Amino acid sequence: MSDAKAKAAGLSIWSEPVDPQPLSGGITNVNFVVEDAGRKFVVRVGEDIPVHQIMRFNEVAASRAAELVGISPAVRHQEPGVLVIDYIEGKTFGEEDVRLPMNLERILPVLKRCHRDIPTKLRGPALMFWVFHVIRDYAGTLEAGDSRHLAKLPELLAASAALERAVGPIDVVFGHNDLLPANFIDDGERIWLVDWDYAGFNSPLFDLGGLASNNGLTPEQEDWMLETYFGRPVDDALRRRYSAMKCASLLRETTWSMVSEIHSELDFDYVAYTAENLARFERAYDDFKRS
Repeated sequence: MSDAKAKAAGLSIWSEPVDPQPLSGGITNVNFVVEDAGRKFVVRVGEDIPVHQIMRFNEVAASRAAELVGISPAVRHQEPGVLVIDYIEGKTFGEEDVRLPMNLERILPVLKRCHRDIPTKLRGPALMFWVFHVIRDYAGTLEAGDSRHLAKLPELLAASAALERAVGPIDVVFGHNDLLPANFIDDGERIWLVDWDYAGFNSPLFDLGGLASNNGLTPEQEDWMLETYFGRPVDDALRRRYSAMKCASLLRETTWSMVSEIHSELDFDYVAYTAENLARFERAYDDFKRS
């Protein structure tokens, strides 16, 4: 933390000496709030994380494109291992905030702009986020790291393969791919979407499934979300493909946490996070198999 703080404080963009203050909530980066010349900024400090397929060039490109389409704060500075963006004064959402109907109605247009508009502004190389590849790669990382979860991997990989078959062919959009509640900030006028670490081309079903699974949407809310997003009634085929991707979202979060248990140096209880997400996945997968 001290090295990251020194790095944030030493950036050439500041007009005077600054005192970066830790910003809670990050489980991939170390984040600070910096005040300079009467304005506030967020400084995100973090290198590439190959075990999580996080490449900072991709995060920067996605952040700049998201700024241009008006859904994410402005990028003010970037250098290796550091990204500086505007600080948004507002409410950082929790799960209960995302579930509120009035907020869901505001979130969905933001998601559509992410999916459809960011590709028109994106520059340079871009990544694809295919959740089933990510899960397979995580399994290899867990095997190489002699994870405590090795005995569970064959079962999880078999489930992943079954879900990939159920998803079938996909439409491709530009996904955020990490729709945790804390990545939404409401400034009272609009909702902002932040943290583009995992951004990349993907099926829209992954973000929709992640929005539901990460925030505890009810089945009725899920049907509303799908009907509103696709502009048509939800048939059984769409519901099954969506349900498969929602399960995959939970499985990815579970294996992400398993990998973080052995590779992350951040102060976070990954063991508890693994247990929580594994339980969510198993409940969702049981429901999927019964459908």
